[in-house]
Amino acid sequence: MAKVLVVRAHPFDSSVSRSMKVLDAFLEEYKKNNPDDSIEELNLYQVALPEIDRDLLTAWTELGQGTFFDQLTQNQQEKVTLFDQYTNRFLEIDKLVIANPLWNLHVPSRLKSWIDTVTVAGKTFRYTETGSEGLINNKKLLHIQANGGVFHGQDPASQYIKTIFGFLGIEDCSELFVEGMDHDPENADSIVAAGIEKAKELGKTF
Repeated sequence: MAKVLVVRAHPFDSSVSRSMKVLDAFLEEYKKNNPDDSIEELNLYQVALPEIDRDLLTAWTELGQGTFFDQLTQNQQEKVTLFDQYTNRFLEIDKLVIANPLWNLHVPSRLKSWIDTVTVAGKTFRYTETGSEGLINNKKLLHIQANGGVFHGQDPASQYIKTIFGFLGIEDCSELFVEGMDHDPENADSIVAAGIEKAKELGKTF
């Protein structure tokens, strides 16, 4: 039985969002083919997400210098605890599914904040004498992204996702781009429909 974490990085559901519509099609098929897997969904717009700010940076410095956790300020304690919860949850999973829109050539800011919580030196990567080394080499990633234009996976957002998780050690990465709906609005429905069919096929094999 695999543990799957599904990260929804859009404020709307599938009734509005094309990326969420394709994600839902994938999940429906995946559940049919993997009924025993444990699937947890994380909607980034319905949870508190810690941003790396002065409180966190100061807290990490103080902890590294030997300060006890209960000596941190209340804000520091709450943010460190929340940050660590996301890190630990990521470490426990076997498969990761991320679905997002392309906004201004990048991922939504909340997705970037979540990725910061799983990109942690000493836990998901480490520095060695020969450079950095990813510590997460036993997980699979599926990245679903809806693009208004056509980029063929060369946009900064998809490159960022592939690069950052490759940095962490994930080599088994599948990508599904549903793109061109704004560039060719007359064919938007058929483009999304084709994306849904591709998502269903991935639901059988991922």
